[in-house]
Amino acid sequence: MTLSMLTGEPHVITAGAEILAESLDRQAVPRTGVDWRPPMAGVSADLLARVLADPRRERANETAVGRLLSARPMLVGVRPAREVLGLEPGTFFHAGPPITWDRASGPMRGALIGAMLFEGLARTPEEAEAALAAGGGPNGGAGAGTGVTLDSCHHHRTVGPMAGVVSPSMWMLEVADDEHGGTAYCSLNEGLGKVLRYGAYGPEVIDRLRWMGEVLGPVLRAALERCGPIDLRTLVAQALQMGDELHNRNRAATSLLVREIAPAVVEAAPDRAAEALRFINGNDHFFLNAGMAAAKVSADAARNVPGSSLVVAMARNGTDFGIQISGLGDRWFTGPAGVPDGLYLGAYGPADANPDIGDSTITETTGLGGFAMAAAPAIVRFVGGDVADAVAATTSMYEITLAEHPAYQIPGLGFRGTPVGIDVTLVARTGLLPVVNTGIAGRVAGTGQVGAGLVSPPAEAFTAALEALAGELNSP
Repeated sequence: MTLSMLTGEPHVITAGAEILAESLDRQAVPRTGVDWRPPMAGVSADLLARVLADPRRERANETAVGRLLSARPMLVGVRPAREVLGLEPGTFFHAGPPITWDRASGPMRGALIGAMLFEGLARTPEEAEAALAAGGGPNGGAGAGTGVTLDSCHHHRTVGPMAGVVSPSMWMLEVADDEHGGTAYCSLNEGLGKVLRYGAYGPEVIDRLRWMGEVLGPVLRAALERCGPIDLRTLVAQALQMGDELHNRNRAATSLLVREIAPAVVEAAPDRAAEALRFINGNDHFFLNAGMAAAKVSADAARNVPGSSLVVAMARNGTDFGIQISGLGDRWFTGPAGVPDGLYLGAYGPADANPDIGDSTITETTGLGGFAMAAAPAIVRFVGGDVADAVAATTSMYEITLAEHPAYQIPGLGFRGTPVGIDVTLVARTGLLPVVNTGIAGRVAGTGQVGAGLVSPPAEAFTAALEALAGELNSP
């Protein structure tokens, strides 16, 4: 055997670093390349092998991702949070995994202070902060007698951009899944700059929220009652082919939404139509919140499939980055939120940036945002890099996803579907983390937006989820 190897024509198998393969190719030596790399740091090969060997996994993932891809999100209504979510005074939902006031970041605290002022539960920021500090936790926290309760938006079929704070008087977009029957909610988008979701709470922020509750919400509700449901899946598909990626670029999607709803706005509320449409027209991100609710209801359709390693939520609260897995119910797996790397507004710089925050990574969870940057070359002017970086970001995500979206297609990639269905086992096998593009909030409460850029989730959130999947196999 050894002699035949020395006298016969050699054939080499290469794996890992490409330098050996390239050298052999230059010498015309036959070889077989193996696409292999060591697992993510912190993941043992035995643990990964146990999860991969789960006989349920392949079929479970097919079921879960099939539900996600077949969801048909429809914008069906705009209603107050107290009505659709049963929110009581003093209860606030927020972005990301559950968090208490004592661990909350600056923008999260600022948004909660603003929500207290907006709801009339405090007369000054100082009074609001004192009440939140006394009772700002799940089910009221240590000072439950103050009547302040915090909870995660995701626990209530809801998502919120950046701080994601939802209070009873805010008006919510209601999105229903016409295929699987689920419903999801997201607040109305305030615009850019000093806004509540970025942690600002000055008088102009509160006045805008009141106008949105008194004028914009009722106008949109009346318009939708007149025109009927709007097919968000079709609208997102069109916007992708017009240069949006549906996280940090929503210009085309907002324009398409205005075309759909403007006639009904004029017919249903002629006295306030110009006012409402002027506000939407001045806010290129207005569609973001509808797109987030559409992504949430689609991802929720894939939940609770035993054995599935599909990621159904990624979310940040400004302190922690958390994920949820289809086969593991509502459990959160977290790690520290990172600071985005990107472009800053005016004189702001990295020292002014808060760690990553918001539920808007539900877009990446469903194949949009950072996963669709190849569809939006102009996005690099907002988050940094160049067009080649945007294309590379999207193409790399095919390595950690289970499918390509049949409706969400990228013209620049030959109308290939966006990569969708993040699989924890693929993340662990490749070491590749999901690409996220995001706005950057100022770390000091009240600052507002300071920039936009790219950020990587913490690897430990994915390794913890993998360990939990393995542990479930050992459970009786």
